[in-house]
Amino acid sequence: MLPLALTMGDPGGIGGELTLKSWLTRDDAGLVPFFALDDPARLSALAAQMNLDVPVREITAPEEAISLFSEALPVMPVRLAANALPGQADPRNAPAIIGSIEEAAALALSGKAGGVVTNPINKAVLYGAGFTHPGHTEFLAALTGGEPVMMLASPLLRVVPLTIHTALSAVPGLITAALIQSKARIVHSALQRDFGIANPRLAVAGLNPHAGEGGTMGREDADIIAPALEALRSDGMDIRGPLSADTMFHERARATYDAALCMYHDQALIPIKTLDFDRGVNVTLGLPILRTSPDHGTAFDIAGKGIANPASLIGALKLAGEMAAARAART
Repeated sequence: MLPLALTMGDPGGIGGELTLKSWLTRDDAGLVPFFALDDPARLSALAAQMNLDVPVREITAPEEAISLFSEALPVMPVRLAANALPGQADPRNAPAIIGSIEEAAALALSGKAGGVVTNPINKAVLYGAGFTHPGHTEFLAALTGGEPVMMLASPLLRVVPLTIHTALSAVPGLITAALIQSKARIVHSALQRDFGIANPRLAVAGLNPHAGEGGTMGREDADIIAPALEALRSDGMDIRGPLSADTMFHERARATYDAALCMYHDQALIPIKTLDFDRGVNVTLGLPILRTSPDHGTAFDIAGKGIANPASLIGALKLAGEMAAARAART
């Protein structure tokens, strides 16, 4: 198996701490080998500061990570322009942060890395260095091509919001048959290819309370969502809905589907963050490369304090390894 490429994230945030702590769990968590695209000196200093027994070793090529991983954290160097201070974003380091992502994507595209796992970034500090994208996902799509779809996944639930960072008042106008069908097909294909599910089962939430209740609480469910799903069923997809969102996420309901498609951000993220806050993983479907990330931000407020919980990054690394293995099994 190819090693995974783990990006630097913002060096003023908790990404470095999470990288070190994740390597320490490599055996217990069953992680596949990964290497960091980071500044080796800053990781070594951080390990010493936090009293973490993590030897850091520079590598020049991803394949070196395989044999080295059991004894040290492999790092392909991406040098910082300025010393990173916990809790502070430094524009001087923006080129290194961006370069770490670019190199990880290039290595995955070239078949030298099995996938990309991204540590959290602070977008505001990157804009001055020419970063023009709303976030990681759009940047990776620009670097690799494809039609990105965001999934949040944990051992208890997988959810896909059809609209993401948009005002709730704008959501009804964005829900179209084309949007539903395009994202459903990407999710269906990814569940087969990357999750090893031969016959995926999808559940789709309605937009309105009680999925519109026969049109008495909005016509979108009956006029847009239901016909779009019927067309997908006619193509052979196992997809149910529109379903009342308030009854989709209890334990018995979750056992009936492999992923839930939701109409807007909070409809998808509230259930998974309530059920499994620490283990949620952000997965980008629809790209030619595998990409996962922890489902949290830079956490500047706790950076450098040694208290950051690595569970989400560990989950992202573990899931990326599982997805890479599932994809390899199909080739």
